[in-house]
Amino acid sequence: MEERLQKLLSARGVASRREAEALIAQGRVRINGRVASLGDKAGPGDEITLDGRPLPAPPRRVYILLNKPRGYVTTCRDERGRRDVLELVRDCPERVYPVGRLDLNSEGLLLLTNDGAAAQHLLHPSGNVEKVYLAWVTGYRPGAERALAGPMELDGRRLRPARVVLRRASGDQALLEIGIRQGVNRQVRRMCLQAGLTVTRLKRIAEGNLRLGQLPPGKWRYLTEAEIAGLREPPGR
Repeated sequence: MEERLQKLLSARGVASRREAEALIAQGRVRINGRVASLGDKAGPGDEITLDGRPLPAPPRRVYILLNKPRGYVTTCRDERGRRDVLELVRDCPERVYPVGRLDLNSEGLLLLTNDGAAAQHLLHPSGNVEKVYLAWVTGYRPGAERALAGPMELDGRRLRPARVVLRRASGDQALLEIGIRQGVNRQVRRMCLQAGLTVTRLKRIAEGNLRLGQLPPGKWRYLTEAEIAGLREPPGR
């Protein structure tokens, strides 16, 4: 199957897609001996060279699960100089990228991979993948969890019903388990705000078939074969 040239260059670890576009525009990339142009595509049988040298072999597909601590951003490069999650996986020999985001003050399960197809499945709404969070909140009152699970809108979009479980409550403080199947920006925090709750701590503990378990903050591990197989399974299987 043919793919856009900049995507192929990125997949081979040569450059990011934006950097690859610059390399193509500079005339440094050739397909079967012909100088490539932006918009060109190539397939498995094509010979692609950069500065006259063949591209490196496709990297081994890698899937790692990180327990992201608070205080790290999930962008690969932050213009404000804040710490990013790639600092925590520097000892992984392959170049990997975060799948989705956890905001600066959120923590927990974050998948990183170099498999774009698996990332797309997890991120696309059609994948219907549930993400589960623990939310420590203040302003709690009995029945607030029903408001969270009821009809809600953010940015003019109707949200899919959330799965909400009260783990424990003491006065106006509570610990909620919240499962969502969308990726609206800061969704859980904003849902809680609509319900009159303030999130003081937010931790993702599951995503699809992946579980954070007892992995310490700031540490990562490779996914098991069973977990990798489950990444592309249709929901409900």
